[in-house]
Amino acid sequence: MMTPFLAEIIGTALLILLGNGVVANVSLKKTYGENQSALVLITTAWGFAVFVGAYVTGQFSGAHLNPAVSLGLAVAGKFSWSLVPLYIVAQVIGAMLGTSLNYFLYIDHYRATDDEATIRGSFCTAPAIRNLKNNLFSETLGTFVLIFGILFIVSPNIVIEGMETQNFGIGSLEALPVALLVWVIGMSLGGTTGYAINPARDFGPRLAYQLLRGKKAMADWAYSWVPIVGPIIGATLAALLYTALVP
Repeated sequence: MMTPFLAEIIGTALLILLGNGVVANVSLKKTYGENQSALVLITTAWGFAVFVGAYVTGQFSGAHLNPAVSLGLAVAGKFSWSLVPLYIVAQVIGAMLGTSLNYFLYIDHYRATDDEATIRGSFCTAPAIRNLKNNLFSETLGTFVLIFGILFIVSPNIVIEGMETQNFGIGSLEALPVALLVWVIGMSLGGTTGYAINPARDFGPRLAYQLLRGKKAMADWAYSWVPIVGPIIGATLAALLYTALVP
């Protein structure tokens, strides 16, 4: 089904979505990209963070590091459904561990910071403008682009004893293009919600924030479903489109 004509439509749509997206992010009012120096620093660091995590673990687990990736690969028939719950639990635990280490590293600076919303922002995401319908669309679209791109990058590199099914993931060679993909998504599409595009990345740190800050915490659980449901929808839609285009 992926004809040259359709491929050009999809490729050009992605080009303009991400290209014009970054212009909107740094030009429009009340986006996270209004502070352009912070945008570059944050999105670059997140891209590099994906590279480090994927490069270190790719040979062992395929470096999904994101429930949306595990789900998308499973929907596309590239990952065993039986492994999805195990991966998701591991990803949430890892996210909680990473954010807790960060908290204790910067503990003196957390104590010196009075604004609880700023403290929460170093754990989990929040919308720049609270509009749950649009926030959900933002997380869905960002994750769609992530998973759709990853499906063209992953390879069958996970060998599990006793399991004959081929399981796909990110190896060391694929770590860099995935990091670049996350980087451009953050620069272009991250201005509305802070681009969780990863349920574990948001839920694990949000839960850790609640536990670590106790009564001081303002975890905003009323919003927390958005960076969970949006990535699930986006990953599913990306996988379904991929399987329709590349059987």
